[in-house]
Amino acid sequence: MKIALGADHAGFELKEKLRGYLQHKGITVDDRGTKSLESVDYPDYARLVSEDVVNKKADFGILVCGSGIGMSIAANKVPGIRAVNAHDETEAHLAREHNNANVLTLGGRFLDESAAQRIIDKWLSTPFAGGRHAQRVDKIAAIEGGKC
Repeated sequence: MKIALGADHAGFELKEKLRGYLQHKGITVDDRGTKSLESVDYPDYARLVSEDVVNKKADFGILVCGSGIGMSIAANKVPGIRAVNAHDETEAHLAREHNNANVLTLGGRFLDESAAQRIIDKWLSTPFAGGRHAQRVDKIAAIEGGKC
């Protein structure tokens, strides 16, 4: 499995910890930045990670900013991305099972390392249920493509 990972300055410290955590689990990580605490614009990193996912350079994307909200909004502007800002394991589970979320966003100012790890573990271990949920995800894609 390959994860594209990105953060802005507010998510940098948590991203660094999560990169090591994912690598320790044997997951290949493509760290798309940022590389420091210097102020940057989160949409740039959301786009890099999201494009890696839609272009199949990564299986999933994980983005970290202060709240996770900005990254989620920006990532969801990339066609084919279903980004979710998860605050706990239940949201992470449902986002994968029901919505086939392919990008996870996290709030570095709200989640400690342990909570973020649990959210990621739940998100990565939950399969998409398909069935009636697939029909709904298809409708999201139709909205995105202007075909509704």
